[in-house]
Amino acid sequence: MMNNLEYKVKHIASQSLAITRRCDAKQWSVANTLEDFVSPWDLAPIKPIAFRALYDSEYFYFSFNVQDGAVFTELKDDSKASIAESDRVELFMRADSRMSPYYCLEIDTKPRIMDFKAMPNRDFDLSWNWPKDQIEVKSIVLSDSFSVAGKISLKSLEELHLLKKDSEGTFMEIGVYRAKYTTDDAGYNHPTWITWVDPKTPRPDFHIPESFGIFRFES
Repeated sequence: MMNNLEYKVKHIASQSLAITRRCDAKQWSVANTLEDFVSPWDLAPIKPIAFRALYDSEYFYFSFNVQDGAVFTELKDDSKASIAESDRVELFMRADSRMSPYYCLEIDTKPRIMDFKAMPNRDFDLSWNWPKDQIEVKSIVLSDSFSVAGKISLKSLEELHLLKKDSEGTFMEIGVYRAKYTTDDAGYNHPTWITWVDPKTPRPDFHIPESFGIFRFES
């Protein structure tokens, strides 16, 4: 099952977009801006998030611009566990509606990547890594915001069976998320889970089919 939310990924000239920390290349201005993020499990309003995506003949590009004046990053080590306790943005991509398998990219503001392969019921293979040299990410933290930008080769997306075709063209089934940590007076960190697609669950859960939407690649 999947929600029918759609985002249209615009096409740009090949090799015209360089990934920068500030996401300030002029090409980003032609991208559709995805700002409809929600935290269905929290009453407090969330700060604005702007996501954009583009593609050319070789790469799928993405950027997050997040309003946040108190970024938390767990720096006890560079393990995937430390990334999982940090403010981050996330992309989950699935090969089929059974989520057998799906692939997760969770990126903090350093930027460090927690990449893993997953199967239903939170069966995670944390030893798995995105194919070498097929992904690049950059980031910056400012006084009141942070940005994360990256590119993923279309070759790797195709090899993982994540790019699919139907009568309307090429598409990808994807979830777009953010994890925000807030420190309370006692020094404990509490996560706020933010998503593009509301999975309509009583508790936060992105690892289910209902949290995915569609990215449609425009020709």
